[in-house]
Amino acid sequence: MSKTAANPPLSPLLSGADPSRWKALVFIALAQLMVVLDATIVNIALPSAQTDLGISDGNRQWVITAYALAFGGLLLFGGRIADKWGRKNAFIVGLIGFALASALGGAAQGEAMMLGARALQGAFGALLAPAALSLLAVMFTDAKERAKAFGIYGAIAGGGGAVGLILGGFLTEYLNWRWTFFVNIPFAVIAAVGAWMIIREPAGGRNRARLDVPGVILSTTGLVALVYGFTRAESAGWSDSLTVGMFVASVVLLASFVFVESRVKSPLLPLRVLLERNRGGVYLSLGLAVIAMFGLFLFLTYYLQIVKGFSPVKTGFAFLPMIAGMILGSTQIGARLMTRVPPRLLMGPGFMVAASGMLLLTQLEVGSSYPALILPAQLLLGLGMGTAFMPAMSLATYGVNPADAGVASAMVNTSQQVGGAIGTALLNTIAASATTAYLTDHAAEAAAGGAGAKLIQAQAMVEGYASAIWWAVGILVASSLIALTLINTGRPGAGGAVAGSGEGADDEMKIPVIAH
Repeated sequence: MSKTAANPPLSPLLSGADPSRWKALVFIALAQLMVVLDATIVNIALPSAQTDLGISDGNRQWVITAYALAFGGLLLFGGRIADKWGRKNAFIVGLIGFALASALGGAAQGEAMMLGARALQGAFGALLAPAALSLLAVMFTDAKERAKAFGIYGAIAGGGGAVGLILGGFLTEYLNWRWTFFVNIPFAVIAAVGAWMIIREPAGGRNRARLDVPGVILSTTGLVALVYGFTRAESAGWSDSLTVGMFVASVVLLASFVFVESRVKSPLLPLRVLLERNRGGVYLSLGLAVIAMFGLFLFLTYYLQIVKGFSPVKTGFAFLPMIAGMILGSTQIGARLMTRVPPRLLMGPGFMVAASGMLLLTQLEVGSSYPALILPAQLLLGLGMGTAFMPAMSLATYGVNPADAGVASAMVNTSQQVGGAIGTALLNTIAASATTAYLTDHAAEAAAGGAGAKLIQAQAMVEGYASAIWWAVGILVASSLIALTLINTGRPGAGGAVAGSGEGADDEMKIPVIAH
């Protein structure tokens, strides 16, 4: 349904919009910031925590992996639970559980307690993240308001990881590593109390169908196998028998999941959500872009701390230009243009601008200047990613049946989580291979010892980072091309719903949008 530009937009009361939705956005954004922060904040604290708790080098990766496996594996289940319970209920339970798990992690006295806490954080995060995004999807249906709300959400989703590096550096350096866990508690309490008092979920949006238990089991085990396969490949290699076994298992399990979903009456993930052309394009392009982004965080952190000798706090502040670029791209470019141009004309060029920033970083050398090279590269990356992430987040849930909003939101997070696991493993492997090749070529100089040998080591590391970043450039270009090719919807508010152009479109609810 659409109206002519001469007609004024409906008032919130007449349109059924929640008058408290902007207040609710504050608490939803706070919860999302907490989840995104946790993806990077613990990384900086890990060396200190490892020493205090006596965690072996071999088991150190499990502090990160335990969270990633639980979060990535349970996202689809968490999204469907949000659809069944109600997003507000799932949101509050997720916040409380995440806070308790964080308290357990901060108070950990040994390896087992820490790993258990991280797995619990991941499990409750898998409930919280899709509930937060789906609340936005069902509360903001007016095109212009939706653009503003998702602009804020997109900036947090994109820049929160870099904020985590700053906060993690501060807490680790000036307090201790335990505060990287305890800091989640006030975030969660404020967001939960605010959500309880302010959020009023629209009626009629719950999915009352029976839970698809086979789908839950197949999707969870398949995603866990996939994420663990990439995580293990980073440390054990791609030819390791268990790594290969995990990949084979994930293919079999996820193929079985798709088969089951096409047959059962009430699927965990209705294939219409996944196969609708525009949403499919968003999931694929966003997942690829996150591969490049996670690689950048990893290599730039190593470069600044190991090669340039930055402290954790200084390293965190060095990421500020990227955060500023993401906020500007998301709230000032993406949000302002989303109701004026088709999403593909924001996402495609946005990923290409990010690729140009990544291209600058392929010129990294041991003595590279931060102001002359790294700062402008980060600004371009932030602007591009912010501009692209904002319409991607909105389009991924736009026009979907309210009963499927939770699982559609979970797919956004799943594509990001799997993309992050792939990015860390794939790009780290490429970097390690290039570093080894450089050291082999300069073996005689490295064997000489002294300052020259240290310089060769540093040059080898930078050569590895640059090689991997070249791959990240190609991945971002691919993201841009996918967005331009697959996403064919018009601009929101142009008189039609975003959904409805692909397979199963008749099953989708077309959200009426007023043209302005």
